[in-house]
Amino acid sequence: QVQLVESGGGLVQPGGSLRLSCVASVSIFRLNAMHWYRQAPGKERELVALITVGGSTNYADSVKGRFTISRDNAKNTVYLQMNSLKLEDTAVYYCNAGQGPYTYWGQGTQVTVSS
Repeated sequence: QVQLVESGGGLVQPGGSLRLSCVASVSIFRLNAMHWYRQAPGKERELVALITVGGSTNYADSVKGRFTISRDNAKNTVYLQMNSLKLEDTAVYYCNAGQGPYTYWGQGTQVTVSS
């Protein structure tokens, strides 16, 4: 069983920044690619960013150039740096990772962008 714990969400004004963290209960070297998803009210959960074991990254078009995913292997942590936040970035953000045939989710952290 792998536990993922997100933190760092909060209320921020448009144009502001937040950094989300996801701490895994195991070495992230033992996991497949790690992902950040988000789900806004009334919408489906969507993939925001991913980072592979080798450090390759990929982003949703809506966040390219504003969000950066990174990993600190020594801390078993994946980060999502979010800059130039927009109202439409408001959502619950979830960390996701796989290990073999299993997929694990964190509990989510709320990000609210509002003036």
